[in-house]
Amino acid sequence: MKRKARVGNLMEYKSDIEIAQHARPEDILKIAEKLGIEHNYVEKYGNYKAKVKLKALKDNGEKAKLILMTAINPTPAGEGKTTTTIGLADALSSLGNKAICVIREPSLGPVFGMKGGAAGGGYAQVIPMEDINLHFTGDLHAISSANNLLAAMVDNHLHQGNRLNIDSRRVMWRRAMDMNDRQLRNIVVGLGGKSNGIPRECGFDITAASEIMAILCLAKDVLDLKKRLGRIVVAYSLEGDPVTAREINADGALAVLLKDAIKPNLVQTLEGTPAIVHGGPFANIAHGCNSVIATKLGMDYSDYVVTEAGFGADLGAEKFLDIKCRKAKIMPDAVVIVATVRALKYNGGVKKEDFARENIKAVLRGLPNLLKHVDNIKNIFGLNTVVALNRFVTDTKEEVKTIEEKCGKLGVKVILSNVWEKGSKGGEELAKEVIALCDKESKLSHPYELNDSIEDKITKVATKVYGAREVIFAGAAKKTMRELEKHGFDKLPVCIAKTQYSLSDNPNMLGCPKDFEISIRNITLSAGAGFLVALSGSIMKMPGLPKIPSAELMDIDETGSISGLF
Repeated sequence: MKRKARVGNLMEYKSDIEIAQHARPEDILKIAEKLGIEHNYVEKYGNYKAKVKLKALKDNGEKAKLILMTAINPTPAGEGKTTTTIGLADALSSLGNKAICVIREPSLGPVFGMKGGAAGGGYAQVIPMEDINLHFTGDLHAISSANNLLAAMVDNHLHQGNRLNIDSRRVMWRRAMDMNDRQLRNIVVGLGGKSNGIPRECGFDITAASEIMAILCLAKDVLDLKKRLGRIVVAYSLEGDPVTAREINADGALAVLLKDAIKPNLVQTLEGTPAIVHGGPFANIAHGCNSVIATKLGMDYSDYVVTEAGFGADLGAEKFLDIKCRKAKIMPDAVVIVATVRALKYNGGVKKEDFARENIKAVLRGLPNLLKHVDNIKNIFGLNTVVALNRFVTDTKEEVKTIEEKCGKLGVKVILSNVWEKGSKGGEELAKEVIALCDKESKLSHPYELNDSIEDKITKVATKVYGAREVIFAGAAKKTMRELEKHGFDKLPVCIAKTQYSLSDNPNMLGCPKDFEISIRNITLSAGAGFLVALSGSIMKMPGLPKIPSAELMDIDETGSISGLF
């Protein structure tokens, strides 16, 4: 097949960026043709990426099988969730199915910070990888601009007479930028005298945590986008009433800035499988899923849609199932949980330099983390699931057998995946198991009901999904809950902002901790997105750069060739 030949020609290259740079992608119009999307619905951004007009969405009900990719809690060992998502779509396609992968857009923060690029890896990548990891089609910049226009309009309203009687001490809307910068978490604005505005405390969130990002990813069309933007609560009045973006006449302008960003982005994998990359909320501080529009577009034009949710199943998958599925009225037909032997060893206390040594005891110590995620998907959410174990050459048969036996006791298969090294060929066994799971009946259930109190919703997620003993609510959180109930916001789903590294809110508690508490220090309202954000532990909505950020390793030569972008 043509796709396999293209990957075969790349086998001499080793690094992700070398593989991507030497790929020979097809014209994006040919990718659209594979899906059956008419050319007049495609807006080309060069030869290899495009926007798809919303008119391409069908109104006849999606019939594709939806596959959700999730993982154990992330570790420095790496799990390869995005790589597996892309490789599975390639494998389904190579088996003769009409398949597509639908994933999120990378944020520049992690790209230049700790994580590096987020377009897959090895021989399971979406391309053009450099474009996708950098400015792409400008979506995140449009979201940043809309966020900051709203901030500017709120401050201008205060400066120009404050018709709505906004309490300047209770302006809730913060500024945003798509970069990790801890210096901007808390700032003071309006200094320099009367002509420069009203002095007040403010701060920046990373764009991925902006409510406008969440709104873009949950809106069903332009009109719904505009309505949601108008519902954003930007501040409270001196009388204690919420003040919305619509009341300061910002909703129309915000929608104008997002008129192109709302259109999904069409690209391709190394093997020419269609891919949609759209939206990018983080799962540790937001709801962690690509856009509803992108998912539905994929389901309109394919037989199998492989999508992912951020970080571990306690974060991305929980929010996908409890927030996105409820909002979009969809549910996955199968869930894949990605893990590696190395990551389980890390959860079992092994240092990175010792990953290559066989250590069955460490695997057994780390396995409870995987088993908890498996149990959650299978027994709390009621969905069919399989474990994809990404292979490393140092994995031993006994280590793999140990994992297979423990998962088998829960009635879940473990399939070895080798898409990083072999592309679609390395994912065919996983693809066959996923197809079989999709043909089985399942019914999505939730750990809480929308009519539950805010406190009960948070407690049920923490105790059922995380395994916590109890939840401790700070005084500020209790006060906010009372206010949210007073204004009728208590029936919204909850989005818990929590560390991705642990089932608890303490990043150092690895494996499957027991008898722990979750602390909720406060709750913020995302009325436009339609959920409440509970802030746990020390989680921040503006990350900082690590000691040696990925940016230090990047460079470009006189030919324009980029290095160091993983």
